[in-house]
Amino acid sequence: MSKELISAIADMREEEAIQLVKEMLEQGVKPAAILDTAREAMDIIGQRYEKGVYFLPELMLAGEMMTQIAEILKPKLAESPEVRRLGKVLIGTVKGDIHDIGKNIVVFMLDANGFEVLDLGVDIPPEKFVEAIRDFQPQVVGLSGFLTLAFDSMKETVDAIRAAGLRDQVKIMIGGGQVNEHVSQYVGADAYGKDAVAGVSLTKKWIGA
Repeated sequence: MSKELISAIADMREEEAIQLVKEMLEQGVKPAAILDTAREAMDIIGQRYEKGVYFLPELMLAGEMMTQIAEILKPKLAESPEVRRLGKVLIGTVKGDIHDIGKNIVVFMLDANGFEVLDLGVDIPPEKFVEAIRDFQPQVVGLSGFLTLAFDSMKETVDAIRAAGLRDQVKIMIGGGQVNEHVSQYVGADAYGKDAVAGVSLTKKWIGA
């Protein structure tokens, strides 16, 4: 049944995937095992996206499927000691920008790949990121921004993290519509992710997952 679930998710058969998850739970399959199966499917989706077989709509649908699956599994996962998160990621759209579609896909993908994600939302000032780093203690911070005006906000956020003495504790990635290597250097980030798949790959590399 695991192969059936991988196929259903990877081929975007949403109703079938949700039904299979419910059946697997009823048959006593551990929720962590179901989640691992779903993550395998997300890896396939990521590969298809990189090859140009899938595009943004498929990533969004995959994110929606994973959200539904997570909602079904959450009550069982809470009772299940074997679930282990790979690491913590803090993410938000920087001050002055309210775009969140790209950020939300990154959050879906990171969650699906086993990371604990704290999403601050949109239009987040530098001090909120600093406060959240202190409280949440992530290994990776993601700054999202779609508009070019977000670049200065990203720089201000990185500067604020540095001024708070927290820069050495976190890896910082940026992402969004106009972001590239030059922008990454300008704002003082460690790297940029050209899309959600790249963001997950960077996080895995930095955390050693």
